[in-house]
Amino acid sequence: MVVLVKIILFPFACLYGIIMFLRNKLFDWKILPSTAFSVPVIVVGNLSAGGTGKTPHTEYLVRLLKKKYRVAILSRGYKRKTRGFILVGPNHTQPEIGDEPMQYLKKFPEVVIAVDENRRRGISRILNEKPETQVIMLDDAFQHRHVTPGKSILLTDFHDLYTDDYLIPTGRLREGKSGARRADLIVVTKTPLVFSPITRRRLHKTIAPQPNQRLFYSYISYDHPVPFNYCISPKPAAKKYNYIILVAGVANSYPLQEYLRGKCNELIVIDFADHHKYTAKDFGKITREYQSIISKDKVIFTTEKDATRIDCEEFAPYLEQLPFYFIPIRIRFHECDEIRFDKMILDYVQKNFRNR
Repeated sequence: MVVLVKIILFPFACLYGIIMFLRNKLFDWKILPSTAFSVPVIVVGNLSAGGTGKTPHTEYLVRLLKKKYRVAILSRGYKRKTRGFILVGPNHTQPEIGDEPMQYLKKFPEVVIAVDENRRRGISRILNEKPETQVIMLDDAFQHRHVTPGKSILLTDFHDLYTDDYLIPTGRLREGKSGARRADLIVVTKTPLVFSPITRRRLHKTIAPQPNQRLFYSYISYDHPVPFNYCISPKPAAKKYNYIILVAGVANSYPLQEYLRGKCNELIVIDFADHHKYTAKDFGKITREYQSIISKDKVIFTTEKDATRIDCEEFAPYLEQLPFYFIPIRIRFHECDEIRFDKMILDYVQKNFRNR
C-alpha cells in the first residue's frame, strides 16, 4: 500500500523538485537577491522535513560561542500564533514565539533571541535593536536563501540519511539532494554511542562530501530528568523502573525510546504529531494510562521540546498529581570531531569578527 501511494505521488514530487531546482538556480544566478551581513551568520538546517536535531545543535553552538561573543538566535517560531518580528523577552509565552525559541529562552536568558519568518528582516532588526550583537545563529534556515550565510551546517539523521530519501510528497526532502553542496559542514546526527571506524568510512562513502566540505558525526547525551514547575513529586533516582510512559510530540522520538528502554522493564509510548498542541483531553488519556499500570514503580517522561508546551498553569492540576519529568539533551561529537568542529566555527567567527 505504501509503495502504491509513493508511485501515485511521484509526479507531484517531480513537479516539486523542478520548482525547487529553478528557485535555487535563480539564487545561484543572482536573479533572486541574497543579502550578506556585517556580522558572522551561521545557518543550521537540513534537507529533510524535521527531526534531525537542529535545536540541540544550535544550543551546542551557542554554548561554544557565548563565552567570548555576544550571540543572537533567530528562529521563524514554527507554529506560533503571532507573525512578524518579535524580540523575545521573559514575559513571552510559548504560543507567541514557538517551541524552539521558548526552549532557548529558558536555557540561555543572557542570549538575544528573536523570531521572524523573514530572516533577512529579522537579522536587520536584531542589528538595529541590539547593535552589540557579534554572531547570529539561524535555526532551520538552510532553504532560506534570501540570506547569504557565512557558514552553513547541514544535518542528516543517521537512521534516515538524505542520500536515501526522496522529495516531498513521496519522501521527506524539502529540496533535491544536490542542495547539500551548499553546506560547509555536514553533520550526521543521532549516531550510536559505539561508533566504529567501519561505520564512519561507510557513511563518508555514502554521503561523498565535496572537497571543500567537512563531515562530522554527533550523538545525543541525556541529562538527569527534570520535574515540571508544577510537579510536586520527588526527583526520580531509580536506576531502573518497572514502567516508563513516554509522552512525545516530536518528529522523531526513537533515540529517546531506545535510551529509555534501557531504564525500564517496559516502555509505553504515547505518540503525538510533531509540535502537538496539548489539551486537557490528552492529559486525561495520559492519566488513565498511568493509573491503569498496577505498579508503584512507574514514571512519566517527555522531551525537552514537549516541555515548552506542557509546563503551564492549564495543566498544573495534572502535573501536581503525576510524576512527570522532561529529559534535557546535549550534543556530543565522536573522537576528534569535536576539536575539529569547534575550531572551524571559532576560526570563522574570529576572522569575520575582526573584519567587522
